[in-house]
Amino acid sequence: MLKQNLQLKLSQKLSPQQIQLMKLIQLPTQAFEQRLKEEMVENPALETGKEDQYEADEFGNDDYDDYDDYDNERIEADDINIDEYLSDDEIPNYKLQTNNYSDDDEERTMPYAAPVSFHQSLSDQLNTFILSDNERDIAEFLVGSIDDTGYIRRSVDDIVDDMAFTQGIYTDSQTVENILHIIHQLEPAGVGARDLQECLLLQLKHKTPTESIDLAIDILENQFDAFTKKHYDKLLQKYDISQDQLRKAIDEIEKLNPKPGGAYESNSKVVEHVVPDFSIRIVDGELELSLNGRNAPELHVSKDYQEMLQSYKESKDRSNQQKDAVQFIKQKLDSAKWFIDAIKQRQETLFVTMNAIMHYQEEYFLDGDETKLKPMILKDIADMVGLDISTVSRVANSKYVETPYGTKLIKEFFSEAMKNDQGEDVSTIEIKKILQNVIDEEDKRKPLPDDKLAEILKEKGYPIARRTIAKYREQLDIPVARMRKRI
Repeated sequence: MLKQNLQLKLSQKLSPQQIQLMKLIQLPTQAFEQRLKEEMVENPALETGKEDQYEADEFGNDDYDDYDDYDNERIEADDINIDEYLSDDEIPNYKLQTNNYSDDDEERTMPYAAPVSFHQSLSDQLNTFILSDNERDIAEFLVGSIDDTGYIRRSVDDIVDDMAFTQGIYTDSQTVENILHIIHQLEPAGVGARDLQECLLLQLKHKTPTESIDLAIDILENQFDAFTKKHYDKLLQKYDISQDQLRKAIDEIEKLNPKPGGAYESNSKVVEHVVPDFSIRIVDGELELSLNGRNAPELHVSKDYQEMLQSYKESKDRSNQQKDAVQFIKQKLDSAKWFIDAIKQRQETLFVTMNAIMHYQEEYFLDGDETKLKPMILKDIADMVGLDISTVSRVANSKYVETPYGTKLIKEFFSEAMKNDQGEDVSTIEIKKILQNVIDEEDKRKPLPDDKLAEILKEKGYPIARRTIAKYREQLDIPVARMRKRI
């Protein structure tokens, strides 16, 4: 039996140009500048800088608004109205500067020193030791086996076998252990350890001995499990010492770095500086928003391309080669005009979206108190500015705003709403901030468990379940009560 079904499906298909525009909107300032450079290379009809011959004008050519089928359509050269491309109105100097950006804004760049890699630093330090050729080969292999955090995560026997099979270096476990003792003398202290216990001990043994350091070494060597579980009563009884003595020993351990290699890497690698896409300032008690001027380049269509069209117009004998050239020029001009318009749309989209966010969170931006951040979801802003939620998301997810209280990732201003005991909507950001304050002020000798934290927040007007407290605590990267304990 043959059955026929009629199914209606509503779908929206974005044109290639719309997709490109969405991608442009998503780009933060630095990535946008790189995209602009790529477009300048690909399209010789697009130029940056000032063009004195033409006055700045609004982009607008109704004859070329629809580019959906552009790539599949070939317009004959004889059908092109060349005057449209030579008109001052149609090919102006597109000066894409917003009125909140001035010519004297500076683009500040910072020079960087070329860093020495972590492993190269370790290899260089080996030169200070007197080693035979065979010992140096083993030492270099061990250095190469150290991961980025500073550990050797392999057994000595595995290393011996690996050197034999892959390097043709034949040795024994005791020789590798001896060379490993040399590796343990390298900086940063603790590098080359096989586990956390050894890493901490290596760092303590690099220090000048004191009573507290000697006790800390004894604890790590003989009571490591009790220490990691913070069973301080057991340690006090075991060593028959005062709380003050134990506190000083633990303080010495807590000063150590559990990832010595990671610390070196964070100091030596080039730090990527965040370039704010927006700036919010308070002027006479009012908020003032500006878009980073690097998002507003001066663009215009190449004068050379206009002159080529003028030559074609004045030519009486038009060869097929000339017609092909005009077709190419027309395509490049259309592409350049679309790109200029897309950048303008990008500027407008970024500005109106951030402006809506700024006014929605006006109380916060005026005094910087995070507890004044209102619940805000993407739909709230999308409804205010009349844009799609996905467009607002593209603006918020990868952009930064410079405020009087630091540079912030815009998406961090968005949060869900929860009810307080008055039935009012409050931001989850506000609740997390209060939770952080309660934990900061707790007695670290008796840290508060999650159920007690829930009781305290309920007393403050926020009826939050214990499991929600645990979720927020983990999002704030705060450990459980037992791990926050101090003596």
